[in-house]
Amino acid sequence: MTTHSHLQGWRAGLLWFPDPQSPQARHESDGLLVTGQSADGIVRVVAIGPWATLHSNYPNLPTTHWPGLCIAPGFVDLHVHYPQTDVIGSPADGLLPWLEHYTFPHEKHFSDPGYAHEVTSFFLDELMRNGVTTALCFATAHPESVDVFMMEAQKRRLRMVTGKVLQDRHSPDGLRDTDTDLSLRQTEDLIRRWHGVDRLGYAITPRFAPTSSDAQLHGAGEIAQQFPDVWVQSHVAENLDEIRWVHDLFPEARSYLDVYDRAGLLRQRSVYAHCIYLDETDRRRMAEVGASAAVSPTSNLFLGSGFFDFVASDAAGLRYGLASDVGGGTSFSPFHTMHAAYTVARQSVESQGGYRPGMSLAPEHLWWQHTAGAAAALDLGGQVGNLLPGCEADFVLLDPKATPLLARRTAQTETLAEWLFALIVLGDDRLIAHTVVQGQPVNIGPVGGLSDNRA
Repeated sequence: MTTHSHLQGWRAGLLWFPDPQSPQARHESDGLLVTGQSADGIVRVVAIGPWATLHSNYPNLPTTHWPGLCIAPGFVDLHVHYPQTDVIGSPADGLLPWLEHYTFPHEKHFSDPGYAHEVTSFFLDELMRNGVTTALCFATAHPESVDVFMMEAQKRRLRMVTGKVLQDRHSPDGLRDTDTDLSLRQTEDLIRRWHGVDRLGYAITPRFAPTSSDAQLHGAGEIAQQFPDVWVQSHVAENLDEIRWVHDLFPEARSYLDVYDRAGLLRQRSVYAHCIYLDETDRRRMAEVGASAAVSPTSNLFLGSGFFDFVASDAAGLRYGLASDVGGGTSFSPFHTMHAAYTVARQSVESQGGYRPGMSLAPEHLWWQHTAGAAAALDLGGQVGNLLPGCEADFVLLDPKATPLLARRTAQTETLAEWLFALIVLGDDRLIAHTVVQGQPVNIGPVGGLSDNRA
């Protein structure tokens, strides 16, 4: 039996997923969450349930009471670019022009650790303001951008995964890896320096197939084989112009996804963003190897890339979760992302020469895709994104009266689905009353700056 020290109780409403493989949510209007520090130093959930039946099991338990609020799992963002924080909301004609005019020029600045530090601090605080406690992040091509990010995430006790971007061709000076072998050695060095330290993880990160040579892609695949517990992240099948470019560059590959597969970059703990224009063979291949898709609906809508096919992905057994994709994505808010995913899923999609109607995603399913489902897609199921015993103690306090409209609408809901859907459609960062990381509430001021707000 696992023993825990420093037990702490949290009394409020509760929202969680009793079966981490199912989007069926459970809600308690008056619940108790008990957390404690395990032997490895990580604060975890010890018990969860109704206050009336659970509190007698823990006499003299120091308990923080938040009447009117609801404790829910911290959100998991499956794909986000921290160096693109300051290009969010930049107009462009599509993905490739957006990269050329905004993203690439901005990312050049991250060779300066001081600059990287300032952006990292704001970015991580913004994640927490929006209730995101776990994320899979892109850094830039500069190793310094990884070191700074990891140090700041470690300081905040966050569970974060990131990696140096690999791009040795079709990239501007200042971002292009001029020495392919060096870029791969830097990746190995960063893995040894950061992967598995506290709650940090490393992701091997080719930007996308066109910006890496065959040598770099296959070298990254060899590193992935050498370090099977690190993640792999990249982009695939996001944009039709991009797909045509990949076809010209890699004519021997069956598909865009096959480029990564041939390089040894498609496996468990591989997360590919977008996955809009995959075919049935691609989806089944991803499902077969245990790879996952990061669905980025606000980015896809903003850049006009297309619609993720939820129906076909479910039919193939493809794992997926939701992602903000800032800065192509237009908001850090999980509520905006869930709302956009609902909108995207409703759209008809082209299928075998015709169009197939979309689907209506249930509110519980949307929430699951951004918490326990996204954690499973990241191969962290049972660790984050839920409040079951053994999960790491990262959670948010929801205030359904955060705005006059929210208060009015949620007061009239009759079912859990209606209540959750109202929060999804009407919510933003004001809905997050507190973010709790490793059992410690944190307060993010309106202009950034992290401070402890211990209950």
